[in-house]
Amino acid sequence: MVNSQIKARGITDESVLDAMRKVPRHLFVPKSRISEAYYDGPLPIGYGQTISQPYIVAYMTEVINPKKCRKVLEIGTGSGYHAAVLAEIVDSVYSIEIITELYKEAKERLEKLGYKNIKLKNGDGYYGWKEHAPFDAIVVTAAAEFVPPPLIEQLKEGGKIVIPIGSPFFTQTLVLVEKREEKIYSKNLMPVRFVPFVRGK
Repeated sequence: MVNSQIKARGITDESVLDAMRKVPRHLFVPKSRISEAYYDGPLPIGYGQTISQPYIVAYMTEVINPKKCRKVLEIGTGSGYHAAVLAEIVDSVYSIEIITELYKEAKERLEKLGYKNIKLKNGDGYYGWKEHAPFDAIVVTAAAEFVPPPLIEQLKEGGKIVIPIGSPFFTQTLVLVEKREEKIYSKNLMPVRFVPFVRGK
């Protein structure tokens, strides 16, 4: 998977490649989908959600420039796969999942796998996680119409947000947002397809 789907498409960060090799993707998909775990595409994980394509996980991780000392916020835990990949590289991962069932499953899975540097929260990711801000980077794994303002507020100076922007029913654009000298800069990266950003009632 790493050589043919990720390295071959231009991912060069060795820490990202190593993390993708280490995390057992088949443990993050439904039992009925284990044979497809390493396929080149997203897979359904229930509740209308998906585990992202391996290449997209690697790409989104590489663009935030992960380092050992970094603190990363993830919006949309899902099965916990992307959180695990991030946790192999950065110091601490804070991940929020709005769907209670997925939150419980991911929490149990990540604890069983021994990840001590991931903290999970069941809640609306739109508001981020103020108590643990600021973050070096924020990874959003669901399509939003715009970047939620609380996430920009909780981003460190020099920090990066990677987020799919656009309608949930069409192709979206993966956008990289950077905060530099109290100004916000954004750059379109590539067309993507993500599930919608789910909000609280």
